[in-house]
Amino acid sequence: MTYANEKIQLDTSVAVRDIMRRNPKTIDYRATVADAARKMCNKDPSGSCIVLKENVAVGIVTEQDLNCKVVAKDIKPSEAHVYEIMTSPLITLHGDKSVEDAAHLMIKNRVRRLPIINDKGIVIGIVSVRDIMAVSTEINELMGELIDINQAKDLSSGMCSRCGRMSDDLSNVDGSLICSLCNEEDRL
Repeated sequence: MTYANEKIQLDTSVAVRDIMRRNPKTIDYRATVADAARKMCNKDPSGSCIVLKENVAVGIVTEQDLNCKVVAKDIKPSEAHVYEIMTSPLITLHGDKSVEDAAHLMIKNRVRRLPIINDKGIVIGIVSVRDIMAVSTEINELMGELIDINQAKDLSSGMCSRCGRMSDDLSNVDGSLICSLCNEEDRL
């Protein structure tokens, strides 16, 4: 039996496979930077492409790679190849790992996008900082609502924190919901 004054453990771990975007955009390593930019911008724009060599993920090309390694250096995108600007080796995470694991790996490696792999090492999705922020915000909002409910002063029915009996006459005493019988015993 759990009483209101006991610590409640809430499992907030979420597997990255549950928040990842499936079927990330991919591009062959021999393609031009212009091809990669077009792929990122066409239907359902994306900030990256996973680079494949013989259908094996070997790197990633991001908007930052395009800006810093091509545009800033005044290189013609149709003359540069993806393998010249891609970030490699590819830093990945298994889909069973938690969002917290993903965030730690991103911080450690200073990356904003993390390809997600399956048991065979095949990329099955991608998670971005934005995806992690969205789920973190949602969890924080839920936790806030749970705290508000727990601290509500107008709760008058439920289980007494002290004796465990159900009561329609609870009072908030030092953050615990106490029934009238226990409250009366305290006054004596």
